[in-house]
Amino acid sequence: MVPDDEGEVAADEATDELASYFSGKTPKIVVTTTYDFCADLVSIFPNTTFAKRGNNHGIKDIIQQSIKHDYTDVMIVNEDRKIPNAITLIHLPNGPSAYFKLSSYTPSIRLPGKGLVTAHNPELILNNFNTRLGHTIGRMFQSLMPQVPEFEGRQVVTFHNQRDFIFVRRHRYIFKDTEKVGLKELGPRFTLKLRWLQKGTYSRDNEYEWIFRPDMETNRKKFFL
Repeated sequence: MVPDDEGEVAADEATDELASYFSGKTPKIVVTTTYDFCADLVSIFPNTTFAKRGNNHGIKDIIQQSIKHDYTDVMIVNEDRKIPNAITLIHLPNGPSAYFKLSSYTPSIRLPGKGLVTAHNPELILNNFNTRLGHTIGRMFQSLMPQVPEFEGRQVVTFHNQRDFIFVRRHRYIFKDTEKVGLKELGPRFTLKLRWLQKGTYSRDNEYEWIFRPDMETNRKKFFL
């Protein structure tokens, strides 16, 4: 995925904060906000718990409590007038942390003719995370999923990067015959756009590995993921 410095990337990844997942650790995720969008997130990622966020719960408090209860990741959903508009994804206990703007959310229940979700561990597809930054973001998404999918469920979650917009979809595939495969969308639908990546668990004082600036959009041919 990162041909220019593939050897260096592999060496870094062998000892980075996400390495424990790729050694077989089972993801355990907590999702928190005050909005029902979390119900859709909980249904996408196995072994995920929803915890309603109180008005007095700061991010540091959430991180500390999540580590105490052996969670591997925490997702904090921001909202504006009860509409989700951002996700902070924090890998525990040592980071990294990423902040995404969220748009174009369609709840599962609003999708016409949607399929029935089952409890099987889904397969995962990551498309077009080609840069070193994109590779890190892809690994963060990958670490949210069990390493062994349950193929009998025929469910697949896709993170598709196109021009730095990450389209998130979930489908069930159906074998119509030996040559044709159909797709049934399960939902939800939403789009993410990375705003920053930070080393460690989130803190305003921590070092940013990458942060979006408005002037970055002046070159329409340069993409970062």
